[in-house]
Amino acid sequence: MVVFSADGHRWRRTDEIYEPVRIGAGLAETGKLSADGIARGLATVEVFAHFCSASGITEVDAVATSAIRDAKNAGEFLKHAALPVRVASTAEESRYGYLAAVNSTTLSDGAMLDLGGGSMQLVRVASRHDTEYASWPLGAVRMTEQYGLGVDAVASEKQLQKLREHVTKALKDAPWLERAGERIVGIGGTVRNLAVAVQRHAGLLDVGVQGYRIARDDLDQLVTRLSTLTPAERVRVPGIKPARADLILAGAIVVQTVMQVGGFAELEVTEEGLREGVFFSHLLDGDPPLFDDVRRSSVLNLAAQYHVDHTHTAHVAHLALQLFDGLAAIGLHDADPIERELLWSACVLHDIGMAVDYDDHHKHSRYLVLHSGLPGFSQREVALIGQMVRYHRKGTPVLGAASSLARDGDGELVRRCALMLRLAEGLERSRDQAVTNVVVKNGKQDAVTLKLRTEDDAIEVARWAARREGPLFEQTFGRELRVN
Repeated sequence: MVVFSADGHRWRRTDEIYEPVRIGAGLAETGKLSADGIARGLATVEVFAHFCSASGITEVDAVATSAIRDAKNAGEFLKHAALPVRVASTAEESRYGYLAAVNSTTLSDGAMLDLGGGSMQLVRVASRHDTEYASWPLGAVRMTEQYGLGVDAVASEKQLQKLREHVTKALKDAPWLERAGERIVGIGGTVRNLAVAVQRHAGLLDVGVQGYRIARDDLDQLVTRLSTLTPAERVRVPGIKPARADLILAGAIVVQTVMQVGGFAELEVTEEGLREGVFFSHLLDGDPPLFDDVRRSSVLNLAAQYHVDHTHTAHVAHLALQLFDGLAAIGLHDADPIERELLWSACVLHDIGMAVDYDDHHKHSRYLVLHSGLPGFSQREVALIGQMVRYHRKGTPVLGAASSLARDGDGELVRRCALMLRLAEGLERSRDQAVTNVVVKNGKQDAVTLKLRTEDDAIEVARWAARREGPLFEQTFGRELRVN
């Protein structure tokens, strides 16, 4: 169960209770929910109901999916549940997965994969709209049971090949998969756990799995390793959760086969899942209910969560972008639009660490940026934004731990953008928007001059703060900085 609070289109997750119920265990063999499964499900729903009552939560949408939908005796669970449970159709379940994926990534054309315990959904996405979908009983629990992959033994190659053939045959019902596009986004606990395992093996900076891309070769290597281990031994693979150790091999093979059949080189992972899809269907207007700009919305949403001084951060962004454009105009950098967007994001978020404490708030801001996920951004981009806000006050900007995610030239990018953010912060040091605009000019003797525009003359603090960044400016651009 997950709890959200919302104010307009700004929202945050405020609580979560996780209980692995596996209510559909045994369903593949009998077509029914077991007595133990029903008991576990009812006990969990009762806990959720008491939590909602004690917390004053009145708007509750309890949604059941494949296991309840397919069970012949689902009524035995539904009629005794402590909360009214809505059983989602395959179309609704696919729709919720699609909403989660498209509202947390920049997926415009491609496919969405949602792998649960009982079923798997694939949705074709074109121009951010869901155009086709298909659903199969290929969930990790069902495939584990059907092919005997959860017993305390190493799986045979024959078992694994039969599972691959079964999934490949099922995917013939989605002939559009190969034509969907180059991108596929995956949601669900199995997908997230696979991402963690691949990340740990690669030794990358731990910033969660939002935006991480699992290369097909890396997934193939993980499947090969898991296939040589018993379920009990799989827990020793870094990143594999003990609660998923018996299911992870079957789930990995299902995902692997989808990628092979669809011709996808990598699977993009999002933290959001069906629960968030249900929430977005309540939060957002429109058909489909989508954020207009996922990246911008996620930045503004994170800033709102930590109650930043929006007037101040917006003005810092305004001045920083004027510096960015002005310095590009005189040939000091290439005016890359993505870099400009990352700078804007850092400006909006540079003060969120003040929610922790003013002292070292630049470091607190970096931590919050790195661990927020920032839906819509790649992990590299999140790390770069984190380094920019880390150095918005002092120190020589470096990549630091972000080096494991960086590309060539990212060190210079961080130094450049952190400098522009620091200059803009200095020009707005008194938080009064006294410096309304800044104009960049080529000055005499190869200097760069910042001409400050103001409606009054009380900008000595701004001049003082900006001039302090002269050494870093010269170190970054090889030019003297003058402030008029």
